[in-house]
Amino acid sequence: MGVWIWGIVLIAAVWAAHWGAEQLGEPLKKLRSQWGLSQVAGAAFVGLSAASPEIGINATSAFKQVGDIGLGTMLGSNIIAIPVVVTTAYIASRKAQFEDEAQAGKEENTAAHYGHQQQHFMRVDKTAVTVQAIPYLFIIAIVALLTVPMPWRGLQPIDGWIMLAVYLVYLTQAIFRGRQAGEQTQWKKKEIKTAILGVLALAVGAYFTVTATESIVSAMGISAIIGGLFITAPMAVLPELFATWSIARSGQITAATASVIGDHAVTMTVAFFPLALVAVPINNFPLFTLNLTFVALVAAAYAFLIHWGTPTHGFKLWQVLALDGLCLMYLAVIFLGGLNTVEPSIPDIANVLMR
Repeated sequence: MGVWIWGIVLIAAVWAAHWGAEQLGEPLKKLRSQWGLSQVAGAAFVGLSAASPEIGINATSAFKQVGDIGLGTMLGSNIIAIPVVVTTAYIASRKAQFEDEAQAGKEENTAAHYGHQQQHFMRVDKTAVTVQAIPYLFIIAIVALLTVPMPWRGLQPIDGWIMLAVYLVYLTQAIFRGRQAGEQTQWKKKEIKTAILGVLALAVGAYFTVTATESIVSAMGISAIIGGLFITAPMAVLPELFATWSIARSGQITAATASVIGDHAVTMTVAFFPLALVAVPINNFPLFTLNLTFVALVAAAYAFLIHWGTPTHGFKLWQVLALDGLCLMYLAVIFLGGLNTVEPSIPDIANVLMR
């Protein structure tokens, strides 16, 4: 099969995986409501649904013994998703509607939202920093500690178990710090059946995502980790952008922007587990450390800009552009920093695509 055919398979597989993940979203939202979790606290829990495609991709990568694809996807998606999600939410919030609040009698709050629109400001609850972003930075630090030092460089089975424990700590603190009164919920058989169908779609989509990426990188002659970084990771982010747009347009700005951190916390812990179980080595250490550094920088910038960038917590246009600039800096370092010397040249890749 040609590269273009595998590209079509990749697109279809990624969308199948995310469709499956969406079917898990509603049951998890019901649990959030039943347990009385706020939008920010619930983002840590609902992140299991949002990050399930990455979990499936990493599990399939481990099973097919192409762990570098999963490793590249895990790192790449965590770098590019935060800037593009915040940018998408900001653009959507310019025309967000808040009729639900108006109908509920919250005219003062609604007026404040429209005032923020006129000021080109997107307000985000400050707990997105304390409950989500700062714990996520600790998660990144633990990943670095487990994988970077020479004595235990690489992903080992013990690292996977440690990161699962770290996720449980992260989830527990998020739940208890954002706990509210729970609500009564009813579960329907159709919802359960749909969730099971979603799991099946997720598994099939993840399998063909890895298979297509493996075939594409083989045809292009590039490394698996590069394929994960710049082929699978961007594709995996696209459906999340559509969801962010919809949520932000509905007026749930904090949920739209904080959920990306909950997603990434799962990616760096639960999705880390299958790769660690098969002991994936780090074949390109400079590239790995560069990406891990930018994962931390983007998360730190997200927290800093929300908490200290303006008197009111949130994002003004210059802050959104600053996050985007960090993403562009990452791309410039990758493509101009000499780390691609072992990869084929751009004309070589173009020749492959023209076949």
